[in-house]
Amino acid sequence: MKISVRNLEPTKVRLTVTVDPDELDPYLDQARKEIGKQVNIPGFRKGHVPGPIVDQRIGFSTVAGEAINNGVPELYSKALENKKLHAMAQPQIDVKEVPQSASDSTKLKFTAEVEIRPKFDLPDVQGMEIEVARPEVTDEDVNKRLDNLRQRFGTLVSVDRPAKKGDYANIDLDAEIDGESVDSQQGVSYELGSNTMLDGLDEALDGLSAGEETTFEGTLEAGDHQGEKAQIKVKVNSVKAEELPDLDDDFAKEASEFDTLDELKEDVRKQCQADVEGRQATDARDAFIAKLQEGLDMPVPKGVAQSMVEDQLRNTGKDPKDASDEEKKTAEESVEKELRDQMTLDALAEKMAVTVSQVDVTNFLASIAQQYGMDPSRFINSIIQNGQLGSAVQEVGRSKGMLAGMRAVTFKDPAGEVIDLSRFLGEEEPQEEESESVQAASAAAAVADQLSDQDESDGQEESDQA
Repeated sequence: MKISVRNLEPTKVRLTVTVDPDELDPYLDQARKEIGKQVNIPGFRKGHVPGPIVDQRIGFSTVAGEAINNGVPELYSKALENKKLHAMAQPQIDVKEVPQSASDSTKLKFTAEVEIRPKFDLPDVQGMEIEVARPEVTDEDVNKRLDNLRQRFGTLVSVDRPAKKGDYANIDLDAEIDGESVDSQQGVSYELGSNTMLDGLDEALDGLSAGEETTFEGTLEAGDHQGEKAQIKVKVNSVKAEELPDLDDDFAKEASEFDTLDELKEDVRKQCQADVEGRQATDARDAFIAKLQEGLDMPVPKGVAQSMVEDQLRNTGKDPKDASDEEKKTAEESVEKELRDQMTLDALAEKMAVTVSQVDVTNFLASIAQQYGMDPSRFINSIIQNGQLGSAVQEVGRSKGMLAGMRAVTFKDPAGEVIDLSRFLGEEEPQEEESESVQAASAAAAVADQLSDQDESDGQEESDQA
């Protein structure tokens, strides 16, 4: 197989692949077998039709078409591996030349344009030192957590005064456009200052007492008139304030397993300490990635970035065409950072010779399923059916590469003391002999087989029950 590469952009190439006949022959033979299983040819049983007969009766062009459909993706992957290129998107493949008969000496030739990960060299992580701030737990942190706990045990009491920020108002709303009511709600409970409903509602309610009403202009957030301006009449039915329990021993007994407030405070401080240690681990991760990227020229694939920007805008409820320049800029900056971090971690996983096993992939997907309250087997099956298993394997590789890299680094605080992150980084895993790509492919196939076997088993159980 002859492969030539032309750089179209810093992150885009065109591969031209010319396939020798002996490399295409296995795909042609397989195509003939598959076609022979599907057609009826007098004198031959299905699946036992000789290849030349299939060519003669069905047509070599049909055989070649089937062989190309099955063979080109595999040949393209081999070409990427041969040239050590890392694709970031699906390729645009164009078949240029195809043999017209079994005796035709014309070689299969196709091109593939694809966005790739740019080439860059990561620094050595062995012996690397990175400074990370050591956050301390303050009395304010403890008090804030205690206040949150008090709010869980708070009660709402009616007050005879104008509403203010933090109060809860029971309100009626009526929206009018051109003097006609288009939407109304009664008895809505709303916390002033939360800004969770209509723009301008907080300002309109501030200072109103029970029985008073006012009108303001606002933009409707839902319904048939979403996005339209309306005159909104709001009436206050009642005003309630939150009454919090006293912070004393009685509260400690009611809100926890402790008998005294001092014991509760000590426990809350321990929780705050765990939180700041978690934040420190996150800061260490971010500092580690930033250190790896120092001085690197790492352009992002334009097409991939544009697609991700549009997806991010849609996820916020925005049509990409209607997004403001500021919204687009924010999305672009977020996507570029995400892509650079992904490319950095992919390269690190390769540098650290990370291996991905079936257990790694299964546990990763099962943990996601658990977070969303889904059945793990069904979730993994849907991932496979949607063609997302490769992405899951890649995510596992990134995570394992990052942890392996961080274990090789010494993190210190500004005073020069070593920070122990072992609780977050786990133990070093034994090295495997297989390469990452082989392990990843094996993991994906194993998980797919596992789910396929389970589906067959489920189907058999249903059949037996029937």
